[in-house]
Amino acid sequence: MRAGIVGVGFMGWIHYLAYQRSQNAEVVAFCSSNPAKRAGDWRSIQGNFGPPGEQIDVSGLSVYESMEGMLADESIDVIDICLPPAMHDQAIRACLDAGKRCLCEKPLALDAATAARVASDAGPQSLAVAHILPLIPEFKILVDAAEDGRYGKPITGRFKRTIGPPDWLPDFYDPAKVGGPLVDLHVHDAHLIRLLFGMPTAAHCVSRKKNGVPKFYETVFDFADDDKVVSCGGGVIDSPARGFTHGYEVSFEQATIQFEFAGYADGSTALIPVTIMHNDGRVERPEFDGGDPVEAFVHEIDAVARWINQGEVSPFLDPKIAADALAICEMQQPK
Repeated sequence: MRAGIVGVGFMGWIHYLAYQRSQNAEVVAFCSSNPAKRAGDWRSIQGNFGPPGEQIDVSGLSVYESMEGMLADESIDVIDICLPPAMHDQAIRACLDAGKRCLCEKPLALDAATAARVASDAGPQSLAVAHILPLIPEFKILVDAAEDGRYGKPITGRFKRTIGPPDWLPDFYDPAKVGGPLVDLHVHDAHLIRLLFGMPTAAHCVSRKKNGVPKFYETVFDFADDDKVVSCGGGVIDSPARGFTHGYEVSFEQATIQFEFAGYADGSTALIPVTIMHNDGRVERPEFDGGDPVEAFVHEIDAVARWINQGEVSPFLDPKIAADALAICEMQQPK
């Protein structure tokens, strides 16, 4: 699969690294309005995981100033959209108009209504949405268990996701550009909740706000099936000492699975490894290969390649589920 990246920021860089490792896909083009980035200087890129940006060799790549040139390039199989979220809708529609299939980094849009329209217009054969959590081994075990029923059905879940100030995103709290922690951060857990438990019917959220959007939140969800108990919490704390924390505790009918990871500004980490607490009292701690966060993106790119080359659409990439995740986020916004 031959891909062209639109948007050379943090996620564009992470996707670029994943393509370098993939045996099934390659990046052959990118576009950027920044002359330095078009020349291969990606050293200004930073984020909350993975290596910082580097100087890359652009000699073997087709480099464009705008997306239009990439859309006309018949050698590109898929357009990989890594633009700011407010630009996703327009970029996807440009791909559809040009007959190009596209992969869009999450979130699909800034609001649920737009996401639902885009998902309906495109369909799963033209659009895939890059939600990475179900491909990270520590989270994939939940999705796999729910799918094959190894522990019975999932019945309760508690999810957390917290970061320090996201200084690399100056418009983070602007609802018209990024959308704040719910749309940019919690959407990961919302997507996972949708996969594991189905669609909530309502959300009860308490939050501290900035620019009118929740900055730190705690939420309990309602489901049509009353025996499900699902909650989430997190957002942004004011100290840069905590770079990133995420985790969960999910109970199935026959076992409970727990995991939590935290990274701190001094380079230290704290970890509760994936721990399976069986109802008969057994404790199991499965081991996973690797630990490099970029590796999950390689699996994501490979899933896109199977979609492009074989027509195999993963539910993790389904635009309708991605739109539902935004609807879950929107349930928690202040009325």
